[in-house]
Amino acid sequence: MIGTWSRVGAFVVAAGVARAAYGALRRRDDPRWRRENHAGRSVDLYAGPATALGAAVGIASAAGWGSTRQAAGGGPAAFAVLAAGACGAYDDVKGDHRRGFRAHLGALREGEVTSGTVKLLGIGAAGLVAGALLKERPVDKVLAGVVIAGTAHFVNLVDVAPGRAGLTVLGLAAPGLLRGTLAAAPMGAAIAVLADDLGERTMLGDTGAHALGAAVGSAIAAGNGRFGLAVHAAALIAATAYGDQVSTLARSPM
Repeated sequence: MIGTWSRVGAFVVAAGVARAAYGALRRRDDPRWRRENHAGRSVDLYAGPATALGAAVGIASAAGWGSTRQAAGGGPAAFAVLAAGACGAYDDVKGDHRRGFRAHLGALREGEVTSGTVKLLGIGAAGLVAGALLKERPVDKVLAGVVIAGTAHFVNLVDVAPGRAGLTVLGLAAPGLLRGTLAAAPMGAAIAVLADDLGERTMLGDTGAHALGAAVGSAIAAGNGRFGLAVHAAALIAATAYGDQVSTLARSPM
């Protein structure tokens, strides 16, 4: 019963904080946080920082219940969420037209540090730090870091249409509810803005997609042993590599 209430509590807190933050940010209407979506409609990016904050606070509240081993991972998970969100926000504001890991790493080889490079390296480092705090053995620490960063990048990769990233978060996080509390927070944050996202009034952007992905990845890392971590890490690496290739080809001139 305590486990059930801890999940409900984390979900409600995350949803409430995300919704309140989204409402407050919308009243600002900063032009730097507006973009054209796939249909050419002007939408805001406020769902991103709102869900990042909601997920982080929801995770922190889950840690306060202290009823499961996952709850002890609240601190590292919240750190990963905020770090991923901050890197995503930098890319949302400073990003350029280049897409795909190859493009950004190619620019880095030439001495240019793009916003995508900052995002790639920053989220990778944050994932490894969180993984090191979540797990005890060196191999598990690395695998957990790969899962956290990989899930963050994967959710951002599928964010190509209204609601796609939010629905992906719900699908990936739902099984985690059977293992612990942490998965409830990104679900609550995602649902808080899902209707606005589907209605093409807002989008998660890199800020929200990466933050929610890191939250789901943290829940996966906290709830799995070495075999589960290895399977998730391999799947994420394969999916990200394939998705990055498809994304690069789709934007290449014919």
